[in-house]
Amino acid sequence: MKPTVLQLGPMLPLVEKGLAENYTLHHLGKAPDKAKFLAEVGPAIQAVASSVKTPVDAALLDALPNARLVANFGVGYENVDVEHARKRGIVVTNTPDVLTDCVADLAMTLLVDVARGISAGDRYVREGRWLKGPMPLATKVSGKRLGILGLGRIGQAIADRAEGFDMDIRYHNRRQVPGSPYQFEQTLADLARWCDFLVIATAGGEATRGLVNAAVLEALGPEGFLVNIARGSVVDEPALVAALVEKRIAGAALDVFADEPNVPQALLALDNVVLTPHIASATTDTRAAMGQLVLDNLAAFFETGRVLTPV
Repeated sequence: MKPTVLQLGPMLPLVEKGLAENYTLHHLGKAPDKAKFLAEVGPAIQAVASSVKTPVDAALLDALPNARLVANFGVGYENVDVEHARKRGIVVTNTPDVLTDCVADLAMTLLVDVARGISAGDRYVREGRWLKGPMPLATKVSGKRLGILGLGRIGQAIADRAEGFDMDIRYHNRRQVPGSPYQFEQTLADLARWCDFLVIATAGGEATRGLVNAAVLEALGPEGFLVNIARGSVVDEPALVAALVEKRIAGAALDVFADEPNVPQALLALDNVVLTPHIASATTDTRAAMGQLVLDNLAAFFETGRVLTPV
């Protein structure tokens, strides 16, 4: 008999096809009465296929008494109650590594964009403002100081790219990274005070909520830029909006927000802000690789009892 899997919401066609072909599949997202549905099929479920958009909380896990795996689509897994899963003996997987390059590529793209005013320049030309005079001068990137919050896989890949711009690099982590060639700053405020560009590449979740607060933004200062390709929750968004509107930092490039897809209205008119709709991993190549890793984790678990990328 095929193992029984619960799909929580829409997923890539690649994933949905693989799930349908290889498992007895149940769709929670399609159930009109989710509580009734879980009461009926919950005991049969052996694994869950989820994404960052679909919460996997304690109540859901407890409705699945025989579930032993949550295969999550995304490198982030703050949508999953990992501690409760561990107490239940449920393995949680994510999809790291396969999206590292695309996320790091976008981080550097956003950094260059906000510094050089590329998106602002595009609007300047389209709106006919060039006919009235040149744009204001922008900020050079090469040779500047880059601070990275979170020197994990993605943070390191950003650093690799920044070296091509001859940037001086330092970082802040929960703990120092052994063997790293970059200087470790003990506090985030110290890193922000030192750098010209602060890039957020840390994990989301409660442990990092509001980590980039008003004090950190004050330390970044009126010539500093913020780039966020991590999670909107890491930044105190009202404090960031105030710092940008009041020109207490030079600018920001944001791929993530606190309440997606809602973006603070005050940011929309600012030319020193670049806004993208959470697209850091949004390439066909990367999303396909992420989807395949979800399927590979499921297959490995049911074939060997082990997974490829446990969190």
